[in-house]
Amino acid sequence: QVLLVESGGGLVQAGGSLRLSCAVSGVALSYYDMGWFRQAPGKEREVVTAISISGDKTYYSDSVKGRFSIARDNKKNTVYLQMNSLKQEDTAVYYCAPDLGYSDYVQWARDFASWGKGTQVTVSS
Repeated sequence: QVLLVESGGGLVQAGGSLRLSCAVSGVALSYYDMGWFRQAPGKEREVVTAISISGDKTYYSDSVKGRFSIARDNKKNTVYLQMNSLKQEDTAVYYCAPDLGYSDYVQWARDFASWGKGTQVTVSS
């Protein structure tokens, strides 16, 4: 069973940066596309970014494009999220998850069942 441990969150001022890490165990990272998701209070979990197995393809939501960068190290079974130029609206709990064959990002966010505890990112003004 997949075990996901997110870390690196914290409190940062608007315009600042954070680097999140996602340690994956129980499965070989090299078999799965990976994604970062976030959930703000009162809102549904949404995809932020995703990366293909080899890292040659990435997706970014419009809200983070140009500010966030996803990377992976399959040997270390770890996925990273570099977040720059943070805004207050980036405040949320951030999670990572492997793609188990979902039809789209909405289904991925909705149907993945083994979420980790996530890491809280809070951006102050």
